[in-house]
Amino acid sequence: MTTVGRRALLTAGAAGAAITLAGCTSGGDEGPRKPTAAERAAAAEAALRTRSATTSRDLLLRYDSVVDAHPALAARLTPLRAAVAAQVKALAEGGTAPAPGPTGSGSPSPAPSRSLAFVRVPSDPAAALRSLASAERATADTHTATLLTAPPEYARLLASVAASGAAHAYLLTEGGRG
Repeated sequence: MTTVGRRALLTAGAAGAAITLAGCTSGGDEGPRKPTAAERAAAAEAALRTRSATTSRDLLLRYDSVVDAHPALAARLTPLRAAVAAQVKALAEGGTAPAPGPTGSGSPSPAPSRSLAFVRVPSDPAAALRSLASAERATADTHTATLLTAPPEYARLLASVAASGAAHAYLLTEGGRG
């Protein structure tokens, strides 16, 4: 029986370790590297931010549509629209969704989502406000549902945005009857 000396084992072990380390650091040939838990969490948060910002951006585009259809409502809707624009920006920070500029500002407008391609603004201003209030409530509900999967800091932001949407819905309907 042949025995292997200690030196031979150490040399073989060192060579194997060097090959293993080279394979780990070369970025090489064994296929794509699996993302770490932190990278997966960051990607999930970025996707969440993009979806949330897009939801609020769609609401912002609804405001623009109502103002375009009913210019007499512009003074009433401008402060609410400005708040929604700020929310889009806050929700998108760290994500990829750009915040659109105000109507008529000359800034490029984002492409509307498919869901807004056929939005019709009611011809009656009161009905247009009710429709906008309904969109505010739906957006707030979406942000509230998203809280369950959001990281803590982002969940606090979503809760604030959802509460703001509920207040906007009130101001668009009940709050204007005074």
